Amino acid sequence: MELGKSIVKQNDAVVRLAKHVITTVSNGSNVVFSPTSINVLLSLIAEGSSHVSKENILSFLMLPSTDHLNEVLAQIADRSETSDLRLYAAYGAWIDKSFSFKPSFKEILENSYNAKCSHVDFNTKPAEVIDEVNTWAEVNTNGLIKEVLTYDSVADIRSSSLVLANVVYFKGAWSKKFDSKLTENIDFHLHDGTSVHVPFMTNRKKQYLEEYEDLQVLRIPYVEDHRQFSMYIYLPYEKDGLPALLEKIVSEPGFLDNHIPLERVKVGYFRVPKFSFSYDFEASGVLKDMGLTSPFTPGGGSLTEMVDSDSNRENLYVSEILHKSCIVVDEEGTEAAAASGIRDALLCEVPDFVADHPFLFTVREDKTGVILFMGQILDPSKH
Repeated sequence: MELGKSIVKQNDAVVRLAKHVITTVSNGSNVVFSPTSINVLLSLIAEGSSHVSKENILSFLMLPSTDHLNEVLAQIADRSETSDLRLYAAYGAWIDKSFSFKPSFKEILENSYNAKCSHVDFNTKPAEVIDEVNTWAEVNTNGLIKEVLTYDSVADIRSSSLVLANVVYFKGAWSKKFDSKLTENIDFHLHDGTSVHVPFMTNRKKQYLEEYEDLQVLRIPYVEDHRQFSMYIYLPYEKDGLPALLEKIVSEPGFLDNHIPLERVKVGYFRVPKFSFSYDFEASGVLKDMGLTSPFTPGGGSLTEMVDSDSNRENLYVSEILHKSCIVVDEEGTEAAAASGIRDALLCEVPDFVADHPFLFTVREDKTGVILFMGQILDPSKH
């Protein structure tokens, strides 16, 4: 399959995952997560799985092989990053001391994914495992994420045989920064009919903005090198239109790739809220709910290529996939470790864009089409 078509299918899988996270585990909160990081981690699991499990995972991801995502990441990951543009992904694998990785799979972990591989004692030293995972996460996210595991999870850790974790760190400066002198507090309208007074950014420059029947799409580019990252804001006209918009995005294949503003236009009243928050969830439960049971349950498919021949293969399965993201959006740009009412656009020569009610957003690499982060903003005052 051609790489470009593969990414379009990937993005359709991304929005299905986003909808499931938002509707089942977000509990009405702001959400940010990195679907690309989760999908690459699933590709890694596929490398160590039996044939049945591997085919199940690839079908779920809509990928012909595990090479596609790795090829894309090789294109957008850059070790010669500047202070204005950084992208870093890290992977960790913690396996119980009663098991051992097969040398061929450990080589994939360490050489292809630069993963941290550790043997730990889940049963008798769970606190040490928690400290090790959290320190690893903090180091690899420039201090943004300090805690992936909590001490409340000690009981779950004791029963684990394998923990896989991933973090993504992104920092990008806007190509045209917002003027902090123009930032002012205005009302952001919540789903329950109330509002919060929060800082909104603005500038007087032309914007990449496209208007459709029931939503506006704003693209805010970051500084560019051989890559081009952008944030996209999907703003429904209706103040309570986010659930319908999410359903529309999921039901129309290729929606995200078909709704990309291509030209800068003059904008009248222009306001985008500042926001900063973190979000975490245990991904294997979400994936199982979506039908991907193998290899997350006993009997769902063994990890035959992951452990050596002396280990008890039949009982080893993935216990947890821990995912946590953090995002900061301000006048300078974005750092991530992952409109005022209805109007008729035909009556306005110069459109307004005021993101003063719940919206969806993505952070995307435009040349490849890969979505690094996706989420929703329900209340920008929440951190």
